[in-house]
Amino acid sequence: MSSIFTSIVKGDIPCHKLAEDDRFLAFLDIRPMAEGHALVIPKQEVDYFFDLDDALLKDLMVFAKRVARALERVVPCKRVGMIVAGLEVPHAHMHLVPFSSMGQLNFANAKPADNAALAALAAKVRAAL
Repeated sequence: MSSIFTSIVKGDIPCHKLAEDDRFLAFLDIRPMAEGHALVIPKQEVDYFFDLDDALLKDLMVFAKRVARALERVVPCKRVGMIVAGLEVPHAHMHLVPFSSMGQLNFANAKPADNAALAALAAKVRAAL
């Protein structure tokens, strides 16, 4: 089941990469609900997050933790929240969202971000890794 995330993994669609290894990719959301809103995905095409096998799920969480810590160092926030919704793209993924109030964790807050601002933020997060 190919999705927009498959195209991003293949490099057919550009993204603002934060971190990548042979199994996972983290990149900034182009419609963030807050500054630093990132998506973390397995490169393997699995539709539903809880269909990931246990080992892959565990390793995805460890990968995401590294990204979350880097986001905390770069984006002013109290915490980095994690949301697993999974309806918008048929590819397992999690949202990492730096936030300081519960109201920020709301998809209704999502709005298109400036490409140059995303590029600059991605560079800062990569440097913090």
